[in-house]
Amino acid sequence: MAVSRRGLLIGGGVVALGTIGYLNAPQARPHKPRKAGEVDYAGAEWVPASSANWRRADRPEDFAVDRVVIHVVQGSYATALEAFQDPGHGAAAHYVVRKDGRMAQTVRELDVAFHAGNRKYNERSVGIEHEGFVDEASSFTDAMYASSARLTAAICARYRMAVDRTHVIGHAEVPGTDHTDPGPHWDWERYLRLVASARPA
Repeated sequence: MAVSRRGLLIGGGVVALGTIGYLNAPQARPHKPRKAGEVDYAGAEWVPASSANWRRADRPEDFAVDRVVIHVVQGSYATALEAFQDPGHGAAAHYVVRKDGRMAQTVRELDVAFHAGNRKYNERSVGIEHEGFVDEASSFTDAMYASSARLTAAICARYRMAVDRTHVIGHAEVPGTDHTDPGPHWDWERYLRLVASARPA
């Protein structure tokens, strides 16, 4: 079937407009380069979470980071790392801190970890899990508090966050969550004092 000259002109115009629209549309920017095994905090070892439990991002350019969310595992350090490496688990925090102060980073701070149960909070926060149980005061050792506080101090300094209860919160304070961690035995006054004293000038 013959195509008229008018049809060719109209069709060509549509193609041209589509091409102009494509060229003018904002293009997806490539993600920042990543190095295998790289950590954001020198005191952590890299133990990567399953990619099913976090989402690639370029924070703080795409999402400003303005919270640290404190979690308690309800189990051991090893249990948390195992869960975060399980693609069926559906969650991971950026860091896990053990009772003796040892810590692992499982998700880069650039990326969105699924830890808070609230998409907006996930996008704008760094999650720190702590070994132990919310109903056992003995879970929270001096070494754990000190190590975790140094980590939170570094995060607050990196993203220019104040060291206060607006910017350092418990998982229980995230809107929509049904979690109770870090629970009644977590000493917020002590923790914030340690964070403030550890924060670089």
